[in-house]
Amino acid sequence: MWTLLQFELYKIFHRPRTYISFVAITALILMIQIGLKIDGKEYADFMMQSVSNSFEIEGKFLNGYLICYIILQLLLVHVPLLISLISADMISGEANMGTLRLLLSKPFTRTQWILSKFTASAIYTLLLLVWMAILALFGSMLIFGTDDLFLFKTDYVVILKNYDVFWRYCCAFGFAAVAMVTVASLGFLLSVFAENSIGPIVATMSLIIFFTVLSTLNIPIFNSIKPYLFTTHMINWKEFFDEKVNSHNEAIIGSVQNPQRIINSLVVLFLHIGIFISAAIYIFKKKDILS
Repeated sequence: MWTLLQFELYKIFHRPRTYISFVAITALILMIQIGLKIDGKEYADFMMQSVSNSFEIEGKFLNGYLICYIILQLLLVHVPLLISLISADMISGEANMGTLRLLLSKPFTRTQWILSKFTASAIYTLLLLVWMAILALFGSMLIFGTDDLFLFKTDYVVILKNYDVFWRYCCAFGFAAVAMVTVASLGFLLSVFAENSIGPIVATMSLIIFFTVLSTLNIPIFNSIKPYLFTTHMINWKEFFDEKVNSHNEAIIGSVQNPQRIINSLVVLFLHIGIFISAAIYIFKKKDILS
């Protein structure tokens, strides 16, 4: 299994298109950081105009922690599209090149091939998230410094102390990794059905967009299915940035307001990963390989 995994990782990172996602992430994050470094004051004034008459914030409002939060909000919606470029190509790409039958002639089972290819695509996904964390979190901390994190929620404001923020980002990126691996598993499943890469990649992107729209639409007829859509749970990394309050309405340092929601979301995401990969194994074992 380790030999297969090494082989699949070599193939992934030997292809130039693999690095498109890394380049795109780098360019987008740097663009946001440079823009906020130049025009950050105007952006901060715009965000604060609704509460500037209520209270005054001391310290650096526009700091590295806030920049990272802004970047995550903007990019985690689009990262799944980049992940599908690799995950949806894992099986269909082999079929398109005519190497799938050759691979299966080796002394490994189809299940071993599926698991090694999925593991390789998951590792690629995790590396992309690690790279994003380095640039978005550590890069922003280096450029903008750190201070308390000030966040606007729907009907209230959250202020997280400087020393109570970093662990939340570690958890948020860990949660995001599970969400992105779920996307990778969907693209991987769709790649089993196709003989070329374009179809699964487009299908994965289309399904992500479709399910995301369903998750955000506030229409009663769709409310019953929202809890079962993995896209509904992908954004719950934000739960790590909400604190509990005591009876005096004082924030409890180091707390998370709704940990059960995070756990439920992780369960749903892991279930989707298991279902997608199990389906991919079952279909691939039954499939006639003609290419």
